[in-house]
Amino acid sequence: MWRAPNDPQIFGALEVDAGPIRKMIDSSRAAGHHVTATHLVGRAVGRALEAVPELNVALFRNRLRRRATIDVFFIAAVRQGSDLSGIKIADIVSKPVTEVADELTRRITELRGGRDRQFARTKRLTDGLPSPLLRGALRLAATITNELGLDLPALGLPREPFGSAMVSSVGSLGLPQGFAPLAWMYGVPLLVLVGEISRKPVVVGDHVEVGEILPITATIDHRYADGSHISRMMTAFREYLAVPARFEP
Repeated sequence: MWRAPNDPQIFGALEVDAGPIRKMIDSSRAAGHHVTATHLVGRAVGRALEAVPELNVALFRNRLRRRATIDVFFIAAVRQGSDLSGIKIADIVSKPVTEVADELTRRITELRGGRDRQFARTKRLTDGLPSPLLRGALRLAATITNELGLDLPALGLPREPFGSAMVSSVGSLGLPQGFAPLAWMYGVPLLVLVGEISRKPVVVGDHVEVGEILPITATIDHRYADGSHISRMMTAFREYLAVPARFEP
């Protein structure tokens, strides 16, 4: 009934206390920075990869190549939501969440306004190719930029365009939770989806109270990670989200 399994994806789900996240968002916005839960989760992903550097690698023909920096790709909707693109934040572990939010806001505004030259160049190239040729072009581009690590900005093909990991939000669309697939062309070990903050009963000591919960899901490529990697990564990830202010200037 089925062919031999060849899909390395594994899935995980986590709920975290949204209280500290809310406090960080409120204080950042009071200072003039439009920080969201997605930005904080992106910073947590960066810290997790910093704690487990074995996952900050690129895979090419069963060999691993260490990445120079920890970069996180944030998926974003453009063209009134009819198209998806995104922004890679380079060296995210060195940038406070306010700087991450400001950079994403500026660059997404450029994308949506058609002022991002690299995105426009790439879109012209892909929109002009018929489907059979486009599939081959995408594979060639993934080999050049991800596996070989080459940088060809003149063709709209930056080196490692999807960075070390990817983050997206379904909570901003009003969806409580979801899972996203890891496409072959991404070349990343991890894709994290941020859900919608909601009120739920939680256990506090010996009592049940109503609290705010942020659901987070992850799709992980098993070729990069096993249980011990995921456990160490999860520890660093949760530590950040439990008290984000402790890791921010």
